[in-house]
Amino acid sequence: MSVVAVIKTSPETVTQDYKTVMKLVEYEKILPQKQATILKLNLSWTLYYPACSTPPWQLEGVLNTLKRDEYPDVVAVENQTVVTHPWKGAYQNKWLPILKNYQVDFKPLTNVEWTSYQPKSEMLAMDEIFGEIYLPKMFLNSNIIHFPTVKTHGHTTTTGAMKNAFGGLIPKYRHHAHKKIHQVLVDLLTIQQEIHNGIFAVMDGCVCGDGAGPRTMNPYQGNIILASADQVAIDAVAAKIMGFNPLDIEYIKLAHDKGLGMGDLDQIDVRGMDVKELNELNFHFQTKKSPVITWDQRLRKKTMNIKPLHQFLFNSPVFKTFIFASEFYHDKIWYPTTGKKRINQFQKTKWGKLYQKYQYGPQPKYTEVKQWDPY
Repeated sequence: MSVVAVIKTSPETVTQDYKTVMKLVEYEKILPQKQATILKLNLSWTLYYPACSTPPWQLEGVLNTLKRDEYPDVVAVENQTVVTHPWKGAYQNKWLPILKNYQVDFKPLTNVEWTSYQPKSEMLAMDEIFGEIYLPKMFLNSNIIHFPTVKTHGHTTTTGAMKNAFGGLIPKYRHHAHKKIHQVLVDLLTIQQEIHNGIFAVMDGCVCGDGAGPRTMNPYQGNIILASADQVAIDAVAAKIMGFNPLDIEYIKLAHDKGLGMGDLDQIDVRGMDVKELNELNFHFQTKKSPVITWDQRLRKKTMNIKPLHQFLFNSPVFKTFIFASEFYHDKIWYPTTGKKRINQFQKTKWGKLYQKYQYGPQPKYTEVKQWDPY
């Protein structure tokens, strides 16, 4: 039976609580110490916004646990998208001083070696969308820990452990996967189970995201954290807590039916709280779509069967217009207005005050990330 740990937490105890939640599912049995352990962080926005990207207490809690258990080879990674920058995002979200304190390197995946990979299992969509599949060579035969947040997503209803792999196993042009995103997430979990020695996820629900995720959400204080080796099960439990039926969400149902994990709540061993307490948890979230996601879906769907037009819009320099529109809307319109107001409100909360205690550290010095072809 799949095991998912869920515990309540607070700003005063969260670092220690991450150790507790990881121990409840005996993470040491899942992640062998003799293998390198990759921390796949989540950067949904270069700018800081609550519930958007990996919060500093999540990173600190996991690193503190790994250090106490003497994991010798740990590295943190994140990828670049058409609208995010890994080094700038690591600075804005206060990751770098924590990584330095624990003597862990940060490696943007744009600057590591990628290799062609032929999956052993049949793919649902990856072959069709991308042709040849590439992945970071350092991922082969490694452990991986995913750092998702409990939040909604305009493309996938919810986002979590399975979606977190999206940023690690596909280069910058992964936006093409949006037309078959649920199938792609299942393919990525299939690939992970082939290449990793151990797969684990810790999910932060201290500050959750409700609404037009993954960026322009309403921050919600959930005061919970989760952990599991089953990526489908942890996403299912998180979906239930958010207020959704997990098996109504396509990527969870597909992965469950394919035997990649457990999406049926009745067959998941939840530790850390009793069944009654878990059943009473319902955040009543509603997934909404930002204008950027709405128009992305409309244009992809309407032009999918008109190949010359689809290629012109999404595989040519014309696509840079969409990138500019997304950056302009999010960074220049939404963030300085609605975003700043919500951040100011959040800073008055206990979690907001905890975030302010973390330091940015010095501006990072880095070699500019490689400009991958986004088409």
